[in-house]
Amino acid sequence: MVDKLDAAGRAALATALPGWAMAEGRDAIRRRFEFADFSAAWGFMARVALLAEAQDHHPEWSNVWNRVDILLSTHDAGGLSQRDVRLARSIDKLLA
Repeated sequence: MVDKLDAAGRAALATALPGWAMAEGRDAIRRRFEFADFSAAWGFMARVALLAEAQDHHPEWSNVWNRVDILLSTHDAGGLSQRDVRLARSIDKLLA
């Protein structure tokens, strides 16, 4: 069983994951990524999909032309968990 983030873990999110924000109405974090075109956005999604499979943790996401919106929450925990933080950090590293 995966545990939800405690108060200290939630307080650290803004520092630990710049660019990510709490999702309104959900116990989740979200981020929008913008790219030069559809092909670049799709390539990014393919790389994220490989990370998600390796971590066995899959995002909710959408793609419209050059934009990719990602929402992370751990269904098994009923909200945010360390699994979301780990995947968000891995996603951010793709852009570094």
